[in-house]
Amino acid sequence: MSGSTVDIDGQPIAYRDSGGTGRPVILVHGNSSSAATWTPLLDGEFGRRHRAFAIDLPGHGQSPPAADPVTYSMPGYAAVVAGFARALELRGAVYVGWSLGGHIVIEAAPLLPEPAGIAVFGTPPVAGPADLATAFLPNPAVAIGFSPEVDAAQAHAYATSFLAPGATVAPDAFTADILATDGAARGGLGASIGEGRFTDEVAIVAALPVPLAILHGTGEQLVSLDHLRKLHAPTLWRGEVQLIDGAGHAPHVETPEAFAELLGAFVADC
Repeated sequence: MSGSTVDIDGQPIAYRDSGGTGRPVILVHGNSSSAATWTPLLDGEFGRRHRAFAIDLPGHGQSPPAADPVTYSMPGYAAVVAGFARALELRGAVYVGWSLGGHIVIEAAPLLPEPAGIAVFGTPPVAGPADLATAFLPNPAVAIGFSPEVDAAQAHAYATSFLAPGATVAPDAFTADILATDGAARGGLGASIGEGRFTDEVAIVAALPVPLAILHGTGEQLVSLDHLRKLHAPTLWRGEVQLIDGAGHAPHVETPEAFAELLGAFVADC
């Protein structure tokens, strides 16, 4: 797996390339995370079978803070993902988004160059701010994801919310990324969402011309399964939300083998 950087409209974006062959797959991490979260996928059989790219969003991982604060918003991040695909000429790619990354991929859908499919997990599509209360489960840790200043105890609490109750994976798998993220990214994102500066994701899902996979850990602590099951998604893969036993908000880290198998099946069907 190699690390590289590409310039997107003046913003350096770091990314990792699995070096595999076959259909390209673009992986977009969640809030206060980084490309490193995809390491089990990139270094495993999935990364060898597909040309998988994991990007660091601005202010996350190895990508420097956003030059323009407007980038720290759903439309700003969506432009980065679409620009990345165009810069590397990744037509026909499958886009995979975790948590915030899933919202970004849905927002970017109309901008993507000939996408073959979209997979999201930990991502409840919403039409507007009013949907947030029913799309997400009541969990005080959610607020940490929009706090510019986060200390070690808060990072641990936020990371713990990613895991299913009783998970064997340690929260430490996420805390370093949380603490390293530019605080302005969290604050800017929270402000933009509060102002309603994102597209109607429910409408995008309803009109998607490509297959959409929605994956969901059975121990999820942040996202409402009921909300996901009520979505009108005509291209929903296999006709229903795909459940992953033993996982919470982060099945790609908690149950990497089961996650890779399920995602691989989706990519093959695309």
